[in-house]
Amino acid sequence: MNLAQYNRKEMQKAKVYMYDKMAGILTEDENGFHFLYDQSYLKSKEPEPVSLTLPLTDKEFESKTMFPFFDGLIPEGWLLHIAQKNWKLNSRDRMEILLKACQDCIGAVSIEAI
Repeated sequence: MNLAQYNRKEMQKAKVYMYDKMAGILTEDENGFHFLYDQSYLKSKEPEPVSLTLPLTDKEFESKTMFPFFDGLIPEGWLLHIAQKNWKLNSRDRMEILLKACQDCIGAVSIEAI
Protein backbone atom coordinates (compact mmCIF):
# COMPACT_ATOMS: atom_id res chain seq x y z
CA MET A 1 0.00 0.00 0.00
CA ASN A 2 1.52 3.34 -0.99
CA LEU A 3 1.07 6.60 0.95
CA ALA A 4 -1.77 7.87 -1.27
CA GLN A 5 -3.72 4.62 -0.81
CA TYR A 6 -3.05 4.70 2.94
CA ASN A 7 -4.40 8.26 3.19
CA ARG A 8 -7.58 7.29 1.28
CA LYS A 9 -8.33 4.15 3.22
CA GLU A 10 -11.91 3.34 4.08
CA MET A 11 -13.41 3.88 7.50
CA GLN A 12 -12.90 0.98 9.88
CA LYS A 13 -15.23 0.24 12.80
CA ALA A 14 -15.18 -2.08 15.77
CA LYS A 15 -17.54 -3.03 18.56
CA VAL A 16 -15.86 -2.73 21.94
CA TYR A 17 -17.04 -5.21 24.57
CA MET A 18 -16.67 -4.90 28.31
CA TYR A 19 -16.89 -8.48 29.56
CA ASP A 20 -19.79 -9.74 27.43
CA LYS A 21 -21.64 -6.42 27.01
CA MET A 22 -21.23 -4.21 23.96
CA ALA A 23 -19.88 -0.99 25.50
CA GLY A 24 -19.26 1.19 22.46
CA ILE A 25 -17.98 1.71 18.94
CA LEU A 26 -14.42 2.54 17.94
CA THR A 27 -14.05 4.14 14.52
CA GLU A 28 -11.11 5.19 12.38
CA ASP A 29 -11.73 7.57 9.49
CA GLU A 30 -9.81 10.22 7.58
CA ASN A 31 -10.01 12.54 10.63
CA GLY A 32 -8.56 10.07 13.13
CA PHE A 33 -10.08 7.86 15.81
CA HIS A 34 -13.43 8.14 17.57
CA PHE A 35 -14.92 6.23 20.48
CA LEU A 36 -18.55 6.49 21.55
CA TYR A 37 -20.21 4.57 24.36
CA ASP A 38 -23.40 2.76 23.44
CA GLN A 39 -26.46 4.43 25.02
CA SER A 40 -27.92 1.14 26.26
CA TYR A 41 -24.58 0.33 27.90
CA LEU A 42 -24.52 3.72 29.65
CA LYS A 43 -28.07 3.10 30.94
CA SER A 44 -27.35 -0.46 32.05
CA LYS A 45 -26.95 -1.40 35.71
CA GLU A 46 -23.52 -0.34 36.97
CA PRO A 47 -21.69 0.26 33.65
CA GLU A 48 -17.90 0.41 33.90
CA PRO A 49 -15.63 2.55 31.72
CA VAL A 50 -13.45 0.52 29.36
CA SER A 51 -10.54 2.63 30.60
CA LEU A 52 -9.89 5.36 33.15
CA THR A 53 -8.81 7.49 30.18
CA LEU A 54 -12.23 6.93 28.55
CA PRO A 55 -14.68 7.76 31.36
CA LEU A 56 -18.38 7.06 30.97
CA THR A 57 -20.04 9.83 28.96
CA ASP A 58 -22.48 10.24 26.09
CA LYS A 59 -19.98 12.49 24.28
CA GLU A 60 -17.70 11.13 21.58
CA PHE A 61 -13.96 10.90 22.26
CA GLU A 62 -11.74 12.00 19.36
CA SER A 63 -8.02 11.62 18.69
CA LYS A 64 -5.69 12.02 15.72
CA THR A 65 -3.88 8.85 16.83
CA MET A 66 -5.09 5.55 18.27
CA PHE A 67 -6.27 6.01 21.86
CA PRO A 68 -3.46 4.79 24.16
CA PHE A 69 -5.76 2.30 25.90
CA PHE A 70 -6.67 0.53 22.64
CA ASP A 71 -3.10 0.74 21.37
CA GLY A 72 -2.02 -0.98 24.58
CA LEU A 73 -4.22 -3.99 23.73
CA ILE A 74 -2.11 -4.70 20.63
CA PRO A 75 0.49 -7.43 21.19
CA GLU A 76 4.17 -6.54 21.12
CA GLY A 77 7.45 -8.13 20.14
CA TRP A 78 7.49 -11.65 18.73
CA LEU A 79 3.70 -12.06 19.13
CA LEU A 80 3.06 -8.92 17.07
CA HIS A 81 5.53 -10.15 14.46
CA ILE A 82 3.72 -13.50 14.19
CA ALA A 83 0.32 -11.77 13.92
CA GLN A 84 1.59 -9.43 11.18
CA LYS A 85 3.16 -12.31 9.27
CA ASN A 86 0.22 -14.74 9.55
CA TRP A 87 -2.50 -12.18 8.72
CA LYS A 88 -0.31 -10.11 6.35
CA LEU A 89 -1.00 -6.95 8.34
CA ASN A 90 0.41 -3.53 7.57
CA SER A 91 2.67 -2.69 10.52
CA ARG A 92 1.64 0.99 10.27
CA ASP A 93 -2.12 0.31 10.40
CA ARG A 94 -2.81 0.08 14.14
CA MET A 95 -6.57 -0.25 13.64
CA GLU A 96 -6.15 -3.23 11.31
CA ILE A 97 -3.84 -4.90 13.83
CA LEU A 98 -6.28 -4.17 16.67
CA LEU A 99 -9.20 -5.66 14.70
CA LYS A 100 -7.33 -8.88 13.91
CA ALA A 101 -5.24 -9.45 17.02
CA CYS A 102 -7.55 -8.26 19.80
CA GLN A 103 -10.72 -10.26 19.27
CA ASP A 104 -9.97 -12.34 22.34
CA CYS A 105 -7.84 -10.18 24.63
CA ILE A 106 -6.75 -11.03 28.12
CA GLY A 107 -8.91 -9.03 30.51
CA ALA A 108 -12.33 -7.44 30.40
CA VAL A 109 -12.19 -5.75 26.99
CA SER A 110 -12.47 -7.40 23.58
CA ILE A 111 -12.77 -6.02 20.06
CA GLU A 112 -14.99 -7.20 17.20
CA ALA A 113 -14.71 -5.82 13.68
CA ILE A 114 -17.90 -4.44 12.14
